[in-house]
Amino acid sequence: MKILVVGTGAREHAITRALALDPSVTGLHAAPGNPGIGAVATLHPVDPLDGTAVADLARELGADLVVVGPEAPLVAGVADAVRAAGIPVFGPSAQAARLEGSKAFAKEVMAAAGVPTAEPRVARTVDEAVAAIDELGAPHVVKEDGLAAGKGVVVTEDRQVAVDHARACLAKEGGAVVVEEYLDGPEVSLFVLADGTDVVPLVPAQDFKRALDDDKGPNTGGMGAYTPLPWAPEGLVEEVLETVARPTVAEMARRGTPFVGVLYCGLALTSKGVRVVEFNARFGDPETQVVLARLRTPLAGVLHAAATGGLGALAPLEWSDEAAVTVVVASEGYPAAPRTGDVITGLDVAESVEGVHVLHAGTALDDEGHVVSAGGRVLSVTATGADLAQARERAYVAVASIGLAGSHHRADIAAKASAAS
Repeated sequence: MKILVVGTGAREHAITRALALDPSVTGLHAAPGNPGIGAVATLHPVDPLDGTAVADLARELGADLVVVGPEAPLVAGVADAVRAAGIPVFGPSAQAARLEGSKAFAKEVMAAAGVPTAEPRVARTVDEAVAAIDELGAPHVVKEDGLAAGKGVVVTEDRQVAVDHARACLAKEGGAVVVEEYLDGPEVSLFVLADGTDVVPLVPAQDFKRALDDDKGPNTGGMGAYTPLPWAPEGLVEEVLETVARPTVAEMARRGTPFVGVLYCGLALTSKGVRVVEFNARFGDPETQVVLARLRTPLAGVLHAAATGGLGALAPLEWSDEAAVTVVVASEGYPAAPRTGDVITGLDVAESVEGVHVLHAGTALDDEGHVVSAGGRVLSVTATGADLAQARERAYVAVASIGLAGSHHRADIAAKASAAS
């Protein structure tokens, strides 16, 4: 099977790494990829947002499957262009990707499907936003309606901070915000593969959204993740399938916009039960890094089955009993103003640590061939181990061997879960 992966980040590196380990994959390509991905796949300098260019490349390569990684190309309709070329694609249409592209639309679908979620108010003016903020009370949750790379959400006790965030979002052309009731309880990420009709769950993971230890600092795209979750209630996955994933996929099909790809269910385990915090229309980053590290079933056939309506006939997925932890190494100034262009050292030493692989996120090669930082989240250092404690120890030993001027990372990824288990 020849496969083309679209995207540039650590999520796409995790996907290409898993595909490279699959003996059924005879050709692996990425557009545009990054230096880490280039070690396992042939890179092509194609704009990932240009659906026509991606489809033309897939046709030229004779690709049997195209996997669209990030949200922006999905919302831009890249999967539609590839489907129109007659090539199987893992990733929803632009219409279906609105589940992520518009939080207001996602709430509308959840309401129609009877999916449990936070009580929302959609605001398109500052007055409407202020009224909603006051009605729902603190802690205040204000979400930018459109794509915001994981940084469009503010959760705060400070009313003025909430109002200022709403005002900034609404100042953008076509701006809207969703103001929600606060959901108490720990959060869980569950990826559910969908082929438009059937669904297959992966294993739950937890990510760390705040920039600093103890969940302090600004929201980010994610600073680390781990799986399994020893504290998660028994039966959680089946409950989410029955109350969230299946009803949502059925509602999307009813609307004539079947969902094909991965439905990322961001969940809160509240005192009132499981509630949906958000939907994403693609694999989450950095949770993908740890989930795929534990998957034992070859990935290519799984993604192809989802793309071609074959999940109903898929054998149950097989998983390693090991734990996996990933720690994000971020550049100086992230998330506000990341510094780029700094040389990264110690990658070989990090990868020599048992159970560790380093996934590239924001990296590039300079004129002398050195790997340099090229984004806010630079690397995902991922480790597996017999349990969370061992996986965590290995990940942090590897992180300590990496040199990147001004970089920062959280020191508490999976710490509480590891100690508790």
